[in-house]
Amino acid sequence: MSFLNGEAVTSGTDVLSTRPGDHVVLFYQDDDGLAGRVSEYLLEAIQQDGAAIVIATPAHRLLFERRLTQAGVDIAAAQVSGSYLALDASETMRRFIIADWADPASFWLAISPLIRQAAGTRQPVRLYGEMVALLWDDGLVNAAIEVEAMWNELGGQYPFSLLCAYPAHSVIGGRYLGR
Repeated sequence: MSFLNGEAVTSGTDVLSTRPGDHVVLFYQDDDGLAGRVSEYLLEAIQQDGAAIVIATPAHRLLFERRLTQAGVDIAAAQVSGSYLALDASETMRRFIIADWADPASFWLAISPLIRQAAGTRQPVRLYGEMVALLWDDGLVNAAIEVEAMWNELGGQYPFSLLCAYPAHSVIGGRYLGR
């Protein structure tokens, strides 16, 4: 694992051990590898009576939930108890992306209640998000960078760790210059 601007960056098979305040960026090659890394990251929080919050595409949420189920997690019970929350990344982004830009106040209103509730009753709190990858893939690189920065600000207010993931092919070779 290496560090870039205070954020851990990983692309290999490092164990994703995190502490509150950590913000890890993962570059992944394929969905199967992503599902393995993310489900291990989330599983540790659930097993420790913490909370796992996922903000991802429907396909990725399904992959993570399959892996968690294989590891012995009862997803329905975890959702009822508050130890697992899954949200759609595109729907969540619509709450704070305005005219192709991330609005900080709207981001705060959309995301902070989730974290505040989880952190108020459970520890550790681990979040996985791929909204930034969706923004990046849409060519909204500056908005993606701004959302990463907003996550860091939120991390100064609440005790959680964050794992953001980007498909490696999206960020290799300066494919996007941003808008």
